[in-house]
Amino acid sequence: MSEPLPRGSRADLHRQYQAQAVQQAERLLARRDELQGAWLAWVAGQIYQLSPPPFAAMVRRELQRLSQG
Repeated sequence: MSEPLPRGSRADLHRQYQAQAVQQAERLLARRDELQGAWLAWVAGQIYQLSPPPFAAMVRRELQRLSQG
């Protein structure tokens, strides 16, 4: 995802990109068993590359939520 997020309220941004954030988090989490000990560094790098930063933060929150079960 590289296009800028549209202007608007934080709630609008959340509604518009929530499904994509969940999808990205699920994709990242799916690699955890495969990468094992290297997963944490890998996932940090993947999140760092996401743009714009509010979307990356959404993915990080979803990843945390999904990891906690």
